[in-house]
Amino acid sequence: MDCFQFVFIGKFMMKILGITNTLSKILQARDQNIRYALNMINVVKNKLQELREDGWDNLLKEVTEFCEGHSIDVPNMENFVHGRSRKRLKGGEPMTYLHHFRIDIFIKVIDVIAMEMDKHFTEANTELLRCVMCLDPSNSFANFDHVRLLQLAKLYSDDFSSTYIIELDHQLQNYICDMRSNEIFSNISNLGDLAKKMVEINYHTYFPLVYRLIELALILPVGTASVERTFSAMNVVKTDLRNRLGDDLLLDCLVCYFEKEIFRSIDDEVIMQSFQNLASRRNQLRPLNIR
Repeated sequence: MDCFQFVFIGKFMMKILGITNTLSKILQARDQNIRYALNMINVVKNKLQELREDGWDNLLKEVTEFCEGHSIDVPNMENFVHGRSRKRLKGGEPMTYLHHFRIDIFIKVIDVIAMEMDKHFTEANTELLRCVMCLDPSNSFANFDHVRLLQLAKLYSDDFSSTYIIELDHQLQNYICDMRSNEIFSNISNLGDLAKKMVEINYHTYFPLVYRLIELALILPVGTASVERTFSAMNVVKTDLRNRLGDDLLLDCLVCYFEKEIFRSIDDEVIMQSFQNLASRRNQLRPLNIR
């Protein structure tokens, strides 16, 4: 730890993680806001590009000042890398410390992250999210875009035939006029609450194709960190002693594990009374005192 390279990588990763941390939290949130996610994707890409073009001098200055303040040797960037970590360029020439830290570490790491960003958030994926964002009910359906929603429907050819597309075109026009003039939907700010309210007042039968679009939009984010956490929880819940559990009971155990904060807020007496009332039992359930 007491070397320039360790300090350099530590300071560098603090900058990288500082840029990507907000986007990471948004993508891992249970209630994802697609609009914020799209904006943050562009912000992260721009900040990474700024760091690549203009961040080297500030980073090197910050690392150098830290090392000098803690009596850590700072190498001359123009000297050649020597010792056991000696490296050479493709032409066989010795590599300088400047090339090692700036090209092989600084620029290479940023390029790898930028490449992964482009790989996961392609133009097609981003356009799909923009179309989904048009269903957002916040601010009186300010993001509603009739044309993009028709494009979204055409992506799901199994759910929307050419005949359904024509019918959806008319439904969307009536849907947005009704939603913006109906006070019931004025305070709804997310797609999940919109779907619940539509079912509650039977609007899902009035606009069935629009509701199908909403369902597809709600299903879209399932391939996210919450699903990955579900599979990770399987290793905790499905132990050797629970290996023979049926699917239904295993699912119940997983729900209890995922929603542990909710279950901790429920009094044990309420749970026991609910279980006691399911069927007549020989003995009365009592809390177990564990010391």
